[in-house]
Amino acid sequence: MSGHSKWSSIKHKKGAADIKRGKLFSKLSRAIIVAAREGGGDPDANLALQNAIEKARSYSMPKDNIERAIAKGTGEGAGGQVFETVVYEGYGSGGVAIIVEALTENRNRTAAEVRHTFGKYGGNLGTDGSVGWMFERRAVVLVPAEGVDEDALMLAAAEGGADDVDGDGSSFEVTAAPEALHGLRQAIEEAGFPIESAELTMLPKTTVEMTEESTARTLVKLVEALEELDDVQEVYANFDIPEQLLEAVAS
Repeated sequence: MSGHSKWSSIKHKKGAADIKRGKLFSKLSRAIIVAAREGGGDPDANLALQNAIEKARSYSMPKDNIERAIAKGTGEGAGGQVFETVVYEGYGSGGVAIIVEALTENRNRTAAEVRHTFGKYGGNLGTDGSVGWMFERRAVVLVPAEGVDEDALMLAAAEGGADDVDGDGSSFEVTAAPEALHGLRQAIEEAGFPIESAELTMLPKTTVEMTEESTARTLVKLVEALEELDDVQEVYANFDIPEQLLEAVAS
C-alpha cells in the first residue's frame, strides 16, 4: 500500500478526533442534506445519498443525526441555506496535484479561503480540469489487518464487487467501482470483518514521490489546512510519502 493510501487511514483517525468538536458531523450532515435534496430521501434510489450515509456510518454518526439530515434535505429546510458543490484544482509543494471538493452557500467566500490557503503553504490554484484527469473516482473500504484472514477477506470482497485488495500490515484497502460501495461494505460486514472506513474517494492514477521532509511537511500542512475549512468536504492529492516519513510529518 502506498504512502498515499496510508494517508487515508491517518485521515480517518484524525477525523475521529474531529468528532469531539462536532466539525466532522457538520460536514457529513451537509453532504447528506445536499444528496437528499438533489435526488430524494430514499437511499435505494439515490446513489449519492447512499454513499453519503455510508461515509457517515464509517465515522459512527448516530442514526438520528443521519435521519434529521435526510429530513432537512427532503423538505424541512436546512436553515434557509442552499448549498452547491464546487471543485477546485491546484498544486502543492513538489508539483503534487490537489483536488478540493466543497459544499458552499457562498462561492466567493469559499474560493477566497481556498486560494488563500494554497498560497499560504506554497501552492497555487489551477484552472478547471488542470489536475482532475490525474485521478479516478473509486469506492474504498479500509479493514484493520489485526486478526484478519487475508484469503477470506479477498473472497468476501470479490463477492461484494471488489477489484483489488491491498495491505500494508496494519490495514487492508479494498477498492471497487463507485456504484459498488454499498454492496461491498455489506459483503465485508456480513463476512464478519470490522470496517475502519467506507467511502468514495479519488485515487491518483500516478503519484509524486516525496522524499524531503521539509517538502512533505509543507504539503501535509496544506492538505490539513484545506480540510479544516468549514466548506471543504474532501481533499485529494497524488503524493506518495514513505510511511515512516508520513507518520512523522502527520503527527
